[in-house]
Amino acid sequence: MASTPEEMAASMIRNLQAKTGKTLEQWLKIAGASGLEKHGQIVKYLKTEHGMTHGYASLVAHELRNSGKAATSRDDLVQAQYSGAKQGLRPIYDALVAQVGKFGKDVEVAPKKAYVSLRRNKQFGIIQPSTKTRVDVGINLKGEPATDRLEASGSFNAMVSHRVRVTDKSQVDSHLVGWLRKAYEAS
Repeated sequence: MASTPEEMAASMIRNLQAKTGKTLEQWLKIAGASGLEKHGQIVKYLKTEHGMTHGYASLVAHELRNSGKAATSRDDLVQAQYSGAKQGLRPIYDALVAQVGKFGKDVEVAPKKAYVSLRRNKQFGIIQPSTKTRVDVGINLKGEPATDRLEASGSFNAMVSHRVRVTDKSQVDSHLVGWLRKAYEAS
């Protein structure tokens, strides 16, 4: 069963032809030919003119509005995060992803616009280039006491319980990897 928005959208796209009689590509052509640009206008058009349900109409409108945008692939999202003044932080990100990838085949590295989500059954961590000199690693370790290095997340991100500030690749050490592994195993 789909549990994330991305999984739900992928499931809807797989079922689109069976439910509506047309593929996503066909619906994108139809919606694109309408000349409408706003999400709500596209949804209304697909519902009233083509009898589409709200969920599928919204999905098509979202896909149409996001097609052709520069940072759409996973690689593009990560590249955008580590560009310009933050490009020197990329080795930290690469080291973290390499270590987390060793946890198991069920690790999902899911780039978003401003950070990268680390998931198993649920999110266990995030990697975020917060400043031009620092990557913040958010970790879900509910009940773990904070230390000087493993800080309580505070206002950093409500989706994680702790944060580790990383300014150099050498700080991707056994302590940080151990905290991430503990969160992975608990997820």
